[in-house]
Amino acid sequence: MDGAPPSLREALRARLRHAREAAAEDPFGDPVLLTALVVSRQLDQGAVDLAGLEALVQSLADEAAEARARRLAAYLGHRPGTDPAAAFAPLAARLARPDPEDSPVPFAAYRAAVERARFCAVFTAHPTFSLPEETARALAEAASEGTGLPAQLAHRPAPVTLRQEFEQAVAAIARGRDALDGLAGAMLDAARAIWPDRWHGLCPAPIRLASWVGYDTDGRTDIGWWDTLRLRLVMKRLQLERLAAQVEGDAPALSARLSAAIAAVTAQIEAAPDAPEPARVQALAEALVTRAEAALTSPAPLLEAFAAAIAAAPDDAARRRLAVARAGLAGHGLALAHTQMRLNAAQIHNAVRQRLGILAAPDDMAQRRTLLAQVNAALADPAPRPVDFGALLGEQASAARLMMTAAQIGKWVDGATPIRFLIAETETGYTLLAALWLARHLGCERHVELSPLFETASALEHGERVLDEALRSPHFRDYLRLHGRLCLQFGYSDSGRYVGQLAASYLVERLKLRLGELLRRHGLSGIELVLFDTHGESIGRGGHPDSLADRLDYLFPPQARRGLAEAGFAVREESSFQGGDGYLLWGTPALAAATVARIAEHAFAEPPAEADPIYAESDYGADFFATLRREVQALVEDPGYAALLGGFGPGLIERTGSRPAARQTDGLGGPVRISHPSQLRAIPNNAILHQVGWLANTLQGLGAAVAANPEAFQDLRARSPRFRRAMQMAARAAACSDLGVLRAVIGTLDPSTWLDRAAATRRPGRREALLAVAARLDALDMAAALRRLYRRLKADHLALRAVWTDLPEMPERLVLLHALRLALIHRLWLLAVAVPEFSPRHGMTREAAIARILALDVEPALAMLETIFPDAPDPAAGLDFHEPAAPAESPSYAREHAELFGPMRRLFALVRGCSAAITHEVGAFG
Repeated sequence: MDGAPPSLREALRARLRHAREAAAEDPFGDPVLLTALVVSRQLDQGAVDLAGLEALVQSLADEAAEARARRLAAYLGHRPGTDPAAAFAPLAARLARPDPEDSPVPFAAYRAAVERARFCAVFTAHPTFSLPEETARALAEAASEGTGLPAQLAHRPAPVTLRQEFEQAVAAIARGRDALDGLAGAMLDAARAIWPDRWHGLCPAPIRLASWVGYDTDGRTDIGWWDTLRLRLVMKRLQLERLAAQVEGDAPALSARLSAAIAAVTAQIEAAPDAPEPARVQALAEALVTRAEAALTSPAPLLEAFAAAIAAAPDDAARRRLAVARAGLAGHGLALAHTQMRLNAAQIHNAVRQRLGILAAPDDMAQRRTLLAQVNAALADPAPRPVDFGALLGEQASAARLMMTAAQIGKWVDGATPIRFLIAETETGYTLLAALWLARHLGCERHVELSPLFETASALEHGERVLDEALRSPHFRDYLRLHGRLCLQFGYSDSGRYVGQLAASYLVERLKLRLGELLRRHGLSGIELVLFDTHGESIGRGGHPDSLADRLDYLFPPQARRGLAEAGFAVREESSFQGGDGYLLWGTPALAAATVARIAEHAFAEPPAEADPIYAESDYGADFFATLRREVQALVEDPGYAALLGGFGPGLIERTGSRPAARQTDGLGGPVRISHPSQLRAIPNNAILHQVGWLANTLQGLGAAVAANPEAFQDLRARSPRFRRAMQMAARAAACSDLGVLRAVIGTLDPSTWLDRAAATRRPGRREALLAVAARLDALDMAAALRRLYRRLKADHLALRAVWTDLPEMPERLVLLHALRLALIHRLWLLAVAVPEFSPRHGMTREAAIARILALDVEPALAMLETIFPDAPDPAAGLDFHEPAAPAESPSYAREHAELFGPMRRLFALVRGCSAAITHEVGAFG
């Protein structure tokens, strides 16, 4: 805490503690705003300066980061100083011999258990890169080793590019692959102890890894097909290089074949363009086609070579090394991780409409039967079209380009490993049939696994109908039989913010439970179900806070697993690890091994035979979660909620990825204040809730739901693991939320607060500044809506705490961070209204500049003000123009820079520094 005044921190904590205690007796007091006022007055009096506050914020962020590291280790069940891979051997031994006192399972049963894919961890590039890469690495190492963090670490994120996202994903995936090799080795060792002559024939790969980094084009225009293809080639080379390192010294012939393949793929990567220039695309096509045999387009030749090498190996140690490497190849094909592409349903509709002339809108229920009949007729004769790189160059429809890219990957990169083709916002069976037609038309039906994403309230409510529409088509049923599986994706981000996180999990589970009967009805009892839960690390986006084991059971409750197993369906679970926050769980070899150990324990766990009480009380459960959904949906439509999110919320958070946070701007005038949450993306929406101190999408409605039957609530929380796990989400949300913080945020946006301060101030000139801020806030006309919102939220939360009396509260350090940041915002605004008058420049007026700063859109406003008021030396100073010099009259703006713009920049950096510390406290961004 070098440079930080301990007395300041302790004084502020004491003041906050006193104010919170006094609030119990004085309900009209506002302890958070009072603490912010103390900071403001200390700045006025010179008792503290910006340097002291910078040191204080740094120390608070450091403490929060160290606490986050400790929580991360506990979350993964990792005890620093121990080897988490030690969990692999007992797990493998239990699979081979469930009862240590009894005979082992048959070899065929063990093979089936360890070779079937049971789980896949999916790495995405969602914008949660909320830490500088060096800080993320240090935090992960601290969690692994149980050590402290280095002093003076940066906590605010640095700008990140797609390439950096890809590199970070690759590093995390490589550590994951190392951990999977450890698991495979343990499974081979368990088999060798029982079947000494057959163990080396196994390819244990029950857990797989996948990535959509560089392949996700939903809502993005900055990823071209050439980028996707180049990154896929890089993933291929990484796999080949990994295999080459693993077999070196054990299999000379295999090593030579891998070296030739690496050289060929390297040449293909070097030919890959960074823009769609015809001549360079032609060169890429030549490299892919002419070097296809050397580069390999299937893992089959390598698998054959592995079998020969294992048979010829001189001893069990060499056989084990080769068998582990072969398992990685069998599990992942010609890539470091499986490939998952993503796009939006609207992109599919546009591409098919152009080609088939289908004019009806997919959501027009009156035309639905006609629409389905048209696309089914087209599927009977898809008019296959050859795809080459010339066709890719000329294609305008984004969905067709992505499908063509998949076709080219299937032909020239890896034709044996299907590509998952995720379709966001699927709300009708027509979308799936249209995507299937496009795949058939472009010749890649066997190369892509179509997967709808159910995330909107409508899709989760009517997902069974959506699937039924598609399954009624014999073409879609034949397609599923071709692949042997139905792939489905469930989203927790948009569903969480529009119907509430807890209600969303209920809707997802309900849909999963109905899948067995639906598939049986359509004669598809024998296919595999791939269920991909796409969630973030935060509570509001589906990341259970207690442990990774709890997270996995929250996403796919044991009762649902048992129901599908008893119905005869093999299920592969998939779960996302999104962006920098998700990669932390794979941030060191030890953390990756702990993560794989917990996943493996979950994947092989036998669901309990006894029924969870929540399913016996199905009416209560349905009513409880329906109440949550109703209340959150009403909240989303509340104008005060949009005002809370958009008042200055976007300015509290950094850009944490290569994708923009907001959906619209109005150019030089600054960002449009949102009028509905849908104008924000899900991740910044959740991040803003963290930053304003109220996790509404997890808490709202609980008071109403609990009050309806308090006795049943307490009973189920005590007896039902499923219900208790959901309520643990609420408990953590409450620990990150505080009505006093929320009230202070709303008070900051209320002109009455500023008028009260103006009436009380005795500082010369301060009254006018306070009145100026009040006037501009009054013009925004948000106060009444925000006050109504506060009453809505508080009434519901009071009802919850009346029943749940030991519900956690926000800790003091987190409250202090919120109070400190509000003081900084207040100071920033007072400086903003002191900006001198100026003539409009570049579309910017003084009022527009102040409005941007009130919205905390500070950096663009300051950049423009510094242009309008330049702090530049007189260019004529010191020069002799051979005439008497006139007295200097050029205005100097040094004072504005020294007293306004410079301090404002430092204050805003401190605001964002507090936000970074709050992110550590919450444990995730967005």
